[in-house]
Amino acid sequence: MTGSPDTPIFSLPALTLVTGGARSGKSHQAERLARGTGLARRYIATATVWDDEMAARIARHIEDRGDGWETIEAPLDLGPALAAAPAGSVTLIDCATLWLTNHLLAEHDLAAEADRLLAALAACPGPVIVVTNEVGWGIVPENALARAFRDEQGRLNQRLAALAGLVVVVIAGLPLALKGRLP
Repeated sequence: MTGSPDTPIFSLPALTLVTGGARSGKSHQAERLARGTGLARRYIATATVWDDEMAARIARHIEDRGDGWETIEAPLDLGPALAAAPAGSVTLIDCATLWLTNHLLAEHDLAAEADRLLAALAACPGPVIVVTNEVGWGIVPENALARAFRDEQGRLNQRLAALAGLVVVVIAGLPLALKGRLP
């Protein structure tokens, strides 16, 4: 089925989780899903610029995403950005991994922050797509901070997946529905 960029092609559940490895095509898949709804598109960016390489990555994401997105920068507090979603819009959060990293580095209570995130997602008036990284497929990290991050990311991903109506893993640019059905 085809349509113009403003014509809904399909609907999404209240929460969609898109996961996969680094550079797997997660963001592209999430953006495709958001565009396919025909709804006004909101992009919540969780990245912060800490060096030139990160600045280049962010610029590339903005260019790849193209026009037609309202961008909200929320590296830590996603609740207000989600609560401000107007009816008739779809919100894409890119990504939960950077959001968790920001909280870890700020030495926040990660379980409490995850609880707040899940409550905000459940209360959002429109569909939300969350991009996250699957970081547990590699070797065991050599240091305690990296191991703690890997474990917390795994816990967060499990909680997001339990709440989501659609869970998609992207490998080599190819999406596979793990829960629900790809439109």
